[in-house]
Amino acid sequence: MGAHTGTAHRAEPMSHRQILEALSGLLLVLFVAMISSTIVSVALPQIIGALNGTQSQYTWVITASLLASTASTPIWGKLADLFSKKLLLQISIVIFMVSSLACGFAQNTAQLIAFRAVQGLGMGALQVLVQVIIAAMISPKERGRYNGYLGGVMAVATVAGPLLGGLIADTSWLGWRWCFFVAAPFTVVAFALLHKTLRVAVVRRDDVRIDYAGAVLIAAGVSVLLIWVTFVGNSFDWLSWQTAAMAGGGVLLLALATWVESRVAEPVVPLKIIRRRTPALAILASLAVGMAMFGGSVFLGQYFQIGRGYTPTQAGLLTIPMMLGVLISSTVSGRMISRSGRVKPYIVTGSVVLTVGFLVLSTIDHQTSLLLIAAAMLLVGAGVGMSMQNLVLAIQNTVPLRELGAASGAITFFRSLGGTIGVSVLGAVLANRVATGIAEGLAKAGIPASGTGGGRSTLNIQALPEPIKEIVRAAYGDATGHIFLVSAAVAVVGVVAALFLKPVRLRDSVDLPATSEADERVATAH
Repeated sequence: MGAHTGTAHRAEPMSHRQILEALSGLLLVLFVAMISSTIVSVALPQIIGALNGTQSQYTWVITASLLASTASTPIWGKLADLFSKKLLLQISIVIFMVSSLACGFAQNTAQLIAFRAVQGLGMGALQVLVQVIIAAMISPKERGRYNGYLGGVMAVATVAGPLLGGLIADTSWLGWRWCFFVAAPFTVVAFALLHKTLRVAVVRRDDVRIDYAGAVLIAAGVSVLLIWVTFVGNSFDWLSWQTAAMAGGGVLLLALATWVESRVAEPVVPLKIIRRRTPALAILASLAVGMAMFGGSVFLGQYFQIGRGYTPTQAGLLTIPMMLGVLISSTVSGRMISRSGRVKPYIVTGSVVLTVGFLVLSTIDHQTSLLLIAAAMLLVGAGVGMSMQNLVLAIQNTVPLRELGAASGAITFFRSLGGTIGVSVLGAVLANRVATGIAEGLAKAGIPASGTGGGRSTLNIQALPEPIKEIVRAAYGDATGHIFLVSAAVAVVGVVAALFLKPVRLRDSVDLPATSEADERVATAH
């Protein structure tokens, strides 16, 4: 381990007021990063329609930013262990702002997907760095209290995002491009606030090694598999040389990545941390929660607009129950965890509630009662609010301060990875179901599929003739239930992982006591 400096400074706790001042800037940054993804979710059917994109491109606009965010998250987490956390945060704010403006100027879906990938780099950095900085300032037991604020900001961003996105997309003198431009003023204010208030000790290490090879191999392996998932069944068969090349190549790259991670001094995904029982189970649960949540919420906006014919603003309003669930459950559970010091009961309850919510959503079609959908979304939101942030807390509680960045990076990495896989897999399932539904609908109505492009070549529903428009709407509405059934099956994995978590009490100190590290390794090995 390299030489540490500034340890004495770090041991000095910040006052509640200092923490709140710094936290205001951090929360604003997190708000901007989160709102940028939720603001687009509701406007996306209109954006892809305006740029004449397809269902696969719809999925990739989301997947590109998630994938870039996922691949870069562990690197940012590792850099936070090596360099000035404040400087890294400022750099990531600039990356994020510039790429958001570029997205707003995109002229076609290919450009938008490319700029979203760069935006993902900034989003990944902001999300992990905010968590690492908060963890470096506040002890785990106290953090539950501040996690309430964190959960609140996440919930407000998640509620306000779709509403704002819908309003902007529906306002004639703004238009969808402003869904990207709107991030600029927020980021400027956040940058200024943090420059003034954030004081985090710089802990420099001499043995600076960053595992770029591991990060590139992981990103490449996951990308190849996701591209295969997008095209299999449409462009080529499940049993074909393309499948063998892509699926085999992806698995090979990931196997190579695992080998690299076991050899390098500073791995992107530290195998020694994720081999321990609590981190391993928390990561598995996060993967499931991420896959179910991202995958589910991304397609709800599309369901309301394309499947039910609502405007972007109405679709934003209809997703409020889910966001309310996140807001209430994350705030309440955060405070109760701080009081009791126990985290496992909330994670288990959250993952069960999430699964039940998805099971109810799996029954929907293009005529389901909106009340039933609202109740199911409230359950999904409550499940996410109780489990997501608390899984990070469970991991942070089991590692010493010097491994905090790597551990936080690892869990955020796997959660985002789950989300990326979820969006891609569910998008592919949806595209196939919709194509089948449209073909059946056209055949039933006696309309030849040729000349309509099967209805699936474009998401510009308004451009379609009336009878075909109704067939496409029904196909989207009916196909959505199937993807939530897949989400429910994935969420069950999260429940099982949560049940096997070791019940622990949250510690009061920022760092692990020096003597307990060896004991910790022994305890978590069992």
